[in-house]
Amino acid sequence: MQSRGRHHRTAFLVLMRTAWIAVCAAVLVVSGFAWSTVSTISSGVERSYAIPDDAPRSESGRNILIMGLTTRLDLHGEPLPDDVLRRMQAGESDRGGYNANTLILLHIPVSGPAVAMSVPRDNLVPLSSGGEGKIKEAYGRAKVAEEERLQAAGTHDKRTLERAGREAGRRAQVQTVSTFLNQPIDHLVEISLIGFFHIAEGLGGVDVCLKNATKDPLSGADFPAGPQHLDAGQALSFVRQRHGLPGGDLDRTRRQQAFLASVARRLKGADITVVQAMIDTAKQDVVLDAGFDLTEFARNLPTEVRFDTLPVEGGAHIGGQDVNKVDPAKVREKVNELATAPPPPPPDDGVPCID
Repeated sequence: MQSRGRHHRTAFLVLMRTAWIAVCAAVLVVSGFAWSTVSTISSGVERSYAIPDDAPRSESGRNILIMGLTTRLDLHGEPLPDDVLRRMQAGESDRGGYNANTLILLHIPVSGPAVAMSVPRDNLVPLSSGGEGKIKEAYGRAKVAEEERLQAAGTHDKRTLERAGREAGRRAQVQTVSTFLNQPIDHLVEISLIGFFHIAEGLGGVDVCLKNATKDPLSGADFPAGPQHLDAGQALSFVRQRHGLPGGDLDRTRRQQAFLASVARRLKGADITVVQAMIDTAKQDVVLDAGFDLTEFARNLPTEVRFDTLPVEGGAHIGGQDVNKVDPAKVREKVNELATAPPPPPPDDGVPCID
């Protein structure tokens, strides 16, 4: 299948919208804000130990796995406030589970442009816990298994179970993606659904452009054709929509990329007070691995980055589910190709229209 991509300049800005906290660090650096401000980003952010100190490391740069979860709960497993759920237009707090519906491998080479590779969420792959499943399911399956193990051993504190379960989910998701792509994972960034909402809300919405009008009651999407400004709730519907799109879930990946590009455009030149407010909000939505040094990360970002989507072979219906069939050898070949490709041409300054 032909891979879909979008080229965007300014590495830190590109991964910013997806990796939020990392984004903020990059924005401050490129904008010329004080390093003392950059260093404050790490304080108060939830940290994970899912990547052990002795884990294999990339020799050609750094690989950062960005995971976007479907859960409507906060980092402690508590329901979001009713007014927030209403504005998100994403259903009740018990919906979504813990699937990693957004998976992006950000490769930052020793030199040259960075590349953000979207991994389609419905790829049928071997899971680290055993057996096959959709790649997005590694997190949720491991979380449930760990919580059941702890409960059987006598642990019943809700927050303890949530913390341990999510750590098991992160480990499983990292291991599953690493094995599938045959790439070590150096760092992870986890952001839940509310994080996407807070990003758009903090920016006062995002600008997008659609080639065709679209409507999908399941996601709340209802957009005319042409350029338009979306508020936070509409932006979340925009990145969640897959029904009614020609390419289904793969087209949703393009929408996530368009959302990120729009965030980058709006953050460029943003006032420091706006950025600081968004940083403070983001801290409640993001998890970083314990070894992720944001100051060092921001200092060494490349000046160019591009987006692409890793290939699938086609669809199949297995076990009552629609899945993507993949050829691991072709996927790994594509990963290596993208990691060593020449810099992309400079992008247009306008908002590109997508399907």
